[in-house]
Amino acid sequence: MTGIVLWAANEETRTAPIQLEFSYLSYDQIVSKAGEYHWEAVEKILDAVAGRKHQAVLRWYDTYVGKPTGVPAYIKSLADYRETVADSEKKRTGFPDWSHPELRRFILEFFGRFAEKYDRDPRLAFVQVGFGLWSEYHIYDGPMKLGETFPSLAFQRQFAERLSEGFRQTPWMISVDAAGDHTPFAADKRLLALPFGVFDDSFNHARHGQENEPNWNRLGRDRWKVAPAGGEFSFFESKDQKAALSATGPHGVPFTQQATKFHVSFIIGDDQPRFQNPERIREAGMACGYRFRVTQFAASASRSTVTIQNTGIAPFYYDAFPTVNGVRSQDSLKGLLPTQTRTFQVGAGGGAPTLTIASDRLVRGQRIEFDADLP
Repeated sequence: MTGIVLWAANEETRTAPIQLEFSYLSYDQIVSKAGEYHWEAVEKILDAVAGRKHQAVLRWYDTYVGKPTGVPAYIKSLADYRETVADSEKKRTGFPDWSHPELRRFILEFFGRFAEKYDRDPRLAFVQVGFGLWSEYHIYDGPMKLGETFPSLAFQRQFAERLSEGFRQTPWMISVDAAGDHTPFAADKRLLALPFGVFDDSFNHARHGQENEPNWNRLGRDRWKVAPAGGEFSFFESKDQKAALSATGPHGVPFTQQATKFHVSFIIGDDQPRFQNPERIREAGMACGYRFRVTQFAASASRSTVTIQNTGIAPFYYDAFPTVNGVRSQDSLKGLLPTQTRTFQVGAGGGAPTLTIASDRLVRGQRIEFDADLP
């Protein structure tokens, strides 16, 4: 659940040293008639990703540059529902009618249904949500009107609260652009207390420190301790992609340094197999997220003591249990912060005990590895 991420449609997913795959989905792929949900599009993606021994990061969108909206057909057909079609990045783009109560009702229902079905699904690592262009919580180019082409502040609050109610296990994430004045998050302590993660889709561009980092600050720089941080390498300049994993990065900051600063668990880098060899992609991926080191492993005939340190830059966000001879510890590695150490008691031992880390959020063929150098 860490590392460099490729899009699920990328052929390189079959051989690249990755663990996560990304895909967009629109609401009209699942619903066309009121109350009728058909999840085949989700199942196809999740099964394909899990078949490669990976997990998925999914993002739902309502507005995508150059495309019609992702609003279901039954809503679009309502007599008083009126979308806007306008230029965005020089492309004709559909913008939803957020003034319509049925669209708002549907979105809340949708995420309730989605969470009910997939919150405990090991094929799904993280969910990214939002509004506006690419669901990145902005319409920087196009008709930005709160309550019309973009949800009102009141509905944004309701939406975030519904997500927090529905997703009890799977972390959900919003764009760092949700820190702007067109959203309620930065000024609402109750919303900031919700356990959402953040993603930054221009992670390494030239003015990241001046333009993006303040948004990270407004949403809370300690948020990574309870929910994942991630994003995507910038497309502002061609070198943002070409040099993303170079020794000094595209603008003088190495990726490892930037990843550590923001405690990222993953970064979408779909073009990286074009620019870097597999070992460099693997190395960069392993610099993200958690990394477990076993510092003590002692066993008697019937019990074991295991001490594990997180030497990574972020915690593991699901339950994971030190396991000896197939017997799990009662305590979990979930939430173990960087540099922290935790000791576990396991009710199994023997003369040649086998230590693993077990988690119910793995797909077939996956395992959680660890470092160890013990006598």
